[in-house]
Amino acid sequence: MTMRLDKLLTHVGVASRSGVRQVLKAGRVRVDQTIVKDAAFQVDENALVYLDGQKLDTRLSRHLMLYKPPGVLTAKEDARQQTVMELLPPVYTALGCMPVGRLDKDTTGLLLLTTDGELAHRLISPERHVEKTYVATVDGHLEESDVQAFAAGIPLKDFICLPAKLEILTPVTARVTVQEGKFHQIKRMFAAVGKPVTQLHRAWFGPLALEPSLHPGEYRELTENEIIALYTAAGLKE
Repeated sequence: MTMRLDKLLTHVGVASRSGVRQVLKAGRVRVDQTIVKDAAFQVDENALVYLDGQKLDTRLSRHLMLYKPPGVLTAKEDARQQTVMELLPPVYTALGCMPVGRLDKDTTGLLLLTTDGELAHRLISPERHVEKTYVATVDGHLEESDVQAFAAGIPLKDFICLPAKLEILTPVTARVTVQEGKFHQIKRMFAAVGKPVTQLHRAWFGPLALEPSLHPGEYRELTENEIIALYTAAGLKE
């Protein structure tokens, strides 16, 4: 697929559309071996595009994992509070990279982001049964009866949760795996058995685990094998 050069440069975060036109007029952009000043020049993402002699990354599809820290909103933008998009270079916003689902403001851990809207939709759809695994710390002592309650499907005020796997790690911490991700669901599940959550951390999303070397607020792009695994989990071809 081809597109206008000015559109491509805007997508990869060089500047706004008007700013890109000025960059082109100044002769700062080279496609392969040719200086191009025409904003309507047709290119594809495989073209070798240079700005001031430096090769640009013209990939339009991006997939990454972020170690979400506490106190940050899972949102594109917010007038009052910091969002996860502010933790990333502006190019990801320019490309339309958005979070896959959401984590509560005080929840930490693995957050996936992608430019592929269909992939994101399928990964969070209850019909796909893509598992998410969290580690929860609770106020109270966990018991075998809690394991059985989660496995049976906990009834909440507005819906009955699908069966979930609860593994007790210590008397106050547990690993819980769910196939859905409704608003405050895990916190509500623990509250329903009388063990309110004090800390919540997502460790896995489908086939992907949070990169151990990442620190809160850090990110990395997914590897090719990780991307393939996500598309497979979503029932899509990359």
